[in-house]
Amino acid sequence: MNYVRQFGVRKLVSFVITPLIVIYIMFFAGIAPDNPLIAYTLGVALLMAVLWITEAVSLAVTSLIPVALFPLLGIMDGRAVAATYFNDVIFLFMGGFLISLAMEKWDLHRRIAYNILCFTGTSPARILLGFMLASFFLSMWISNTATAMMMLPIAMAIISQLNVLMNNKSSARFSVGILLGIAYSASVGGMATLVGTPPNLSFIRIFHIYFPDAPEISFYKWMLFAVPVSVLMFIFIWTLLYTFFRPKKKEWCDVDKHTFHDQLKEMGKRTYEQNFVFVVFILVAILWISRVDLDFGFARIPGWSNLLPVSKFINDGTVAIFMALILFFIPSRTTRGDTILEWETASKLPWNILLLFGGGFALATGFKESGLSLWFGGHLSGIANLHPFLIMLIICLVITFLTELTSNTATTEMVLPILAGIAITTGINPVMLMIPATLSASMAFMLPVATPPNAIIFGTGLVSVRQMAATGFAINLVGAVICAAMMFFWGTRVFIL
Repeated sequence: MNYVRQFGVRKLVSFVITPLIVIYIMFFAGIAPDNPLIAYTLGVALLMAVLWITEAVSLAVTSLIPVALFPLLGIMDGRAVAATYFNDVIFLFMGGFLISLAMEKWDLHRRIAYNILCFTGTSPARILLGFMLASFFLSMWISNTATAMMMLPIAMAIISQLNVLMNNKSSARFSVGILLGIAYSASVGGMATLVGTPPNLSFIRIFHIYFPDAPEISFYKWMLFAVPVSVLMFIFIWTLLYTFFRPKKKEWCDVDKHTFHDQLKEMGKRTYEQNFVFVVFILVAILWISRVDLDFGFARIPGWSNLLPVSKFINDGTVAIFMALILFFIPSRTTRGDTILEWETASKLPWNILLLFGGGFALATGFKESGLSLWFGGHLSGIANLHPFLIMLIICLVITFLTELTSNTATTEMVLPILAGIAITTGINPVMLMIPATLSASMAFMLPVATPPNAIIFGTGLVSVRQMAATGFAINLVGAVICAAMMFFWGTRVFIL
């Protein structure tokens, strides 16, 4: 027992028990005697799943396992495995993140947040709306972690003012609503765009691996479906938080209406660098959305890529990197001899997330090449007898509550290949299974460990686990229903295969 305590239960499960089970599955269980690659891939997948869940080693380290084991076990050629780690989706994430780093470097994200708060006003409903709207909009384009970190000091300044003006008990309650609003809207805002959160990009790549001949799911197509889902979630969360945490009228003391204007003035005039990064930010969004034809039903606007010699050579990753590169070549007027974006800032790229992407893509490819996806699909084909809406609702609920305890990206990359296999064997439209699962991976609102924004807000000490869990549980349930219903009624019209 002392040995177990010293070694740790987590490490015992990860480094002793799981490898023994994996060896049994691979060589002795007789899962698919006619195709041993299925057992080998299942063993590797189980090993990666346990290590991703326990985080006994870094998520990025676990993501490198396919590079070593797939060639050794004869699942995939080493060159083919390595090639899965860098692709257009990786460059889309990289380019988008470089632009967001430039926004952070020149404080553009804070200026945008203050402008939104100035616009919304200073009543309780408007303050909550302002913080949530700023978090929602920013997390569509920059990481939800960066959004929450940036919004937190602004929120704490307002909370301090409320504590002076109001009864502490009443202000403390409303403060919880503000902080939860920041965390939750940062999560749902990321769902709205492909670059908003890693699971969305994981879906795009894994979908292409399994269905290479299917129509491309472009930035515009994703937003056409996901923005309404995110907006519905935003409205519900704002209504719920305001209902639960609003202060009583007799206890409310108006915040100075000039508060946000004064903070904006303290930042001074917009700098040349802020203006330039903002123009690039707007341009890249427009280019992403308008790259392919925009079909509004009553009218069709040709995409700008049609003007190029070979339009299919251009993808969203091309656009992201092209626009990000511009920032490295434009001189800064504030820092002499420097450019608007330089490598010191760019080196803050989350390389661990890029490796996590690559590991997931390698695993998904291994699922396909070995036949494991179809094996899963055959064993779970009975699911096709259920009503499509019920299938999607079950998927949404399972993924939502699973990602309360696991990495949402890792969970997505483990589950999507299985769902692709089910879609192939049952004949169900794959997007009906894979997109609800992808969105649900971003809908974990109950626990501090579920998402970085939750952890950041919990770190203030002003929000208890009980408050977060009680509020988040209701949002989890309603979020699953919204996601499944929108996929059933709207998504199948947007994503016609």
